[in-house]
Amino acid sequence: MDRQNLTLLTDLYELTMMQGYFKHKDRNETVIFDAFYRTNPCDGGYAVTAGLEQLIQYIKELHFSPQDITYLSSLGIFDKDFLDYLSSFQFSGDIYAIPEGTVVFPREPLVKVIAPIMEAQLVETAILNIINHQSLIATKAARVCYAAKGDGIMEFGLRRAQGPDAGIYGARAAIIGGCVGTSNVLCGQLFDVPVKGTHAHSWIMSFPDEYTAFKTYADMYPSACILLVDTYDTLKSGVPNAIRVFQEMRAANIPLTFYGIRLDSGDLAYLSKKARKMLDAAGFTDAVISASNDLDEYLIESLKAQGAAITSWGVGTNLITAKDNPAFGGVYKLSAIKNADGTFIPKIKLSENTEKVTNPGNKTIYRIYEKDCGKVKADLICLVDETFNENEPLHLFDPLEPWKKTTLPAGAYTLRELMVPVFRNGKCCYESPKVMDIRTYCLKELDTLWDETKRFVNPHPIYVDLSKKLYDIKIKLLDQMSEKQ
Repeated sequence: MDRQNLTLLTDLYELTMMQGYFKHKDRNETVIFDAFYRTNPCDGGYAVTAGLEQLIQYIKELHFSPQDITYLSSLGIFDKDFLDYLSSFQFSGDIYAIPEGTVVFPREPLVKVIAPIMEAQLVETAILNIINHQSLIATKAARVCYAAKGDGIMEFGLRRAQGPDAGIYGARAAIIGGCVGTSNVLCGQLFDVPVKGTHAHSWIMSFPDEYTAFKTYADMYPSACILLVDTYDTLKSGVPNAIRVFQEMRAANIPLTFYGIRLDSGDLAYLSKKARKMLDAAGFTDAVISASNDLDEYLIESLKAQGAAITSWGVGTNLITAKDNPAFGGVYKLSAIKNADGTFIPKIKLSENTEKVTNPGNKTIYRIYEKDCGKVKADLICLVDETFNENEPLHLFDPLEPWKKTTLPAGAYTLRELMVPVFRNGKCCYESPKVMDIRTYCLKELDTLWDETKRFVNPHPIYVDLSKKLYDIKIKLLDQMSEKQ
């Protein structure tokens, strides 16, 4: 996990294609690849992009070590001249990306690579691996946090994650998506995010009785005293013993700054409401009731609807694995090749599936907001040389069903370009914010979405439109391809 050089974190065919380019094409031919996804995770209305900081680190460390060259040579499929080229390989291209924590939608490029074809080809697998995973978990976390309606969500899925890296970077992404902290101590150290936790049932079971276990824990951690009350009998034993400890703390003039109980089993709605009455009757109206036990956004939403008296939620397995949607589905497609005169020739991929037909050319994305409320109206994918004036009407249409049209009046909308430069000529020109700052930005981004887009069942889609110029190029290429068949 400490290894920074992830150059061989790639599929073999990237390298075999590179050797083919090396021997049969102009290795300096500049191309554009777009990394994007086609469908929102969890049948939702949006996604949250994440992982850019790790992508940057990967590109910075990209080189073939002598050990890498020796291994590739041992495969018996690479020629010496190609391996000699790899031994001095470094990334020299440009990368543009949508910043982490931004809400995004299908078919718009999250990352754009402009580089010599061999370089652009090599980085495909790692870019998708990094962006796909963290964007998936950040999206899942945003959904879970939305269900909690302002209550704190703590990520603690490390023991159920698919390996150490998934646990570390998944926790990072969960914080970006809105979680208030993680149980993952290494994630806390690496990314300076809050770490939180209580104790396990084994702590209670290791003492002669439940009260002694609670009392000992409270003596050690009086300012972070959340007691797990369901080891034996939640309402007959756990909650009464917790109240006894809180009463003793109050009698000893120990400030009850952050205290309460945690439920980890049983009917969480019923138990939390009963526990709330017991705590309130004892004068502990500000005591926290936290809950865990295989939670996800759907269960939290249901518990909220049942009036559960839970104000803090611990979410593990279903968040860190995105259990109901275990893959993000991002892809990486060639969209243009630079001509001898320096212009980019758009390229398109055809498919019998409409959603798999790519958008050609050198593109950027503008987000369109309704000026009076600041909510997202649509996204517009266009060519990089196109400009738009907010003081003029903006004509939009659905590129899949172009007869569906709308016109935004002049002055009724605002525009923001989403993609920012990350690498220029192989040099990083972007500084990643701290994770907690990305989290703050993400919360503001999520607030620009309509509630109808954030709902879990049949969310209202945000339309991703094409500019007329880009649409015309796409149609022309489709016509040309049809004529060749």
